[in-house]
Amino acid sequence: MKKAAYNIVPTTEEILKKMGEQIKLARLRRDLSAELVAERAGISRASLWKVESGNPAVAIGIYAAVLHALNDMDKDLLLIAKDDEFGRQMQDLNLIIRKRATRKKK
Repeated sequence: MKKAAYNIVPTTEEILKKMGEQIKLARLRRDLSAELVAERAGISRASLWKVESGNPAVAIGIYAAVLHALNDMDKDLLLIAKDDEFGRQMQDLNLIIRKRATRKKK
């Protein structure tokens, strides 16, 4: 099988590795085995290992399933991009320009 190519910058790779480590530490703090968490998440132990190593090929849904298996930690995903300061500044800049509503066709 051909290995998928990803265009991931090194800083993002580090973030994924850190996230994987944090997920693994959360599992260990709860004294849950890899087998149990994988079973609860409905994935294989190999997939759990990929999550815990920060593999960029893992789908975000699998990350969510693992976090849910760790006692509803998937709610933390709601914090992603919650405070988008840069995006709000860009939005505010666009609000300064007066725009007309589109004309309704009769």
